[in-house]
Amino acid sequence: MAFAKVRGNARSCVLAEPLFVIPYNMYTTYASVYMLDLHVSDAGLGIVTTINLILQMMSAFVSGYLTDRMGRRKALWLYDIVSWSFATLVWAVSQNIWWFLLAAVLNGFQRIPATAWYCLLVEDTPVDKRTWVFTGLQIVSVVGGLFAPIGGILVNHFSLVPATRVMYLFACLSMSVMIYVRHIGLRETDIGLRKMTERHTFDAHSEWHSYMNVVRQIMKSRRLLLLFAVYVLWNIQTTIRTTFVSVYQIDYLHIPASLISLFPAISSLAMMALLLTAVPRFREEHAARWMNAGFVLIGLANLVLILMPQGNFAWAVVSTVLAAIGTILANPFVESVVANAMDDEQRATMLSVLNVMILACTSPAGVIGGYTYGINPQIPIDLVIATFVISIVLVWMANRRQATDRTNGYNVDIGSGA
Repeated sequence: MAFAKVRGNARSCVLAEPLFVIPYNMYTTYASVYMLDLHVSDAGLGIVTTINLILQMMSAFVSGYLTDRMGRRKALWLYDIVSWSFATLVWAVSQNIWWFLLAAVLNGFQRIPATAWYCLLVEDTPVDKRTWVFTGLQIVSVVGGLFAPIGGILVNHFSLVPATRVMYLFACLSMSVMIYVRHIGLRETDIGLRKMTERHTFDAHSEWHSYMNVVRQIMKSRRLLLLFAVYVLWNIQTTIRTTFVSVYQIDYLHIPASLISLFPAISSLAMMALLLTAVPRFREEHAARWMNAGFVLIGLANLVLILMPQGNFAWAVVSTVLAAIGTILANPFVESVVANAMDDEQRATMLSVLNVMILACTSPAGVIGGYTYGINPQIPIDLVIATFVISIVLVWMANRRQATDRTNGYNVDIGSGA
């Protein structure tokens, strides 16, 4: 496939990614239920999620500066250890909400390595290859999902809490190996080397001016603002679904905990089928069409969760397959459109600003999700559906603004919605 032509840092990042996504897919299905079993309340679950997002927002604000000052490679290595190796270790031994809050703080630094990783992924990668890079990451994610049922086997054998502790310990080991192996295969980008020299000394006034300049640049381009809004909504619905769908399936739909680990594997199989058949025929100029198709399918998947009878595993599978197909249609194009809309010279700062925007909007999602779940477990699912309705409208508006905004330097074609 076309990913075989991708070289350099992007290839190293993608090839090392299975060591992250395999353990992540194993434990993430049970993360919220694990907390509830350790006597964290529904509201406490939302609070821990929100604290984590607030810390992510703070780390996102400084991520651009630190990535430029330290270099992409070093920032990725150091803060990945803090936010993933250390955090998963704390999760593995957690006893109550205070342990989870500590893990949330450590994991909150993840936006610094996320910015560094993103820069390494795209800066030396030609524009026409970036969609294939994100498709390659999607394939890795799909393969990782096939390992999720191992989590269900562990839960069935050891019960939920001991099994989840084992999964977190495995994640700590696997992610630490990934950080080391990937670090060996990376080199600092040309832009990164230049930025390290330019930001050798810290000037608070200059840094603030740099951030404000990027904010003005974003606000000047209505199309870029619309695309960023789509990206923000994508992250909001991801936060709500990741935190509450598994809990909803177990508590409200009465699906056994040992079975919910099958859903990531079913999702991965559906994605793999699409990747091997339809995805190679996708064309970049139709990105908006595929994004909207994906949004519609994920919206329908969540509607099925609301309407399905309790305890009906078959309908839960239908919902999972619809969400998987929608994700494989939408996610690579959402990522590549936003990546291509950024100026390479200001990518780290722009990512920092974008992440702050995302997290400022996403941070309340945990508390709102926890509060509304306590009122009615279906309300968080309704909120997810609403984000996709709004996203479809925003993509249509961005298409309308495309021609007008070319003069501002953001001339990436997001395709025809027709």
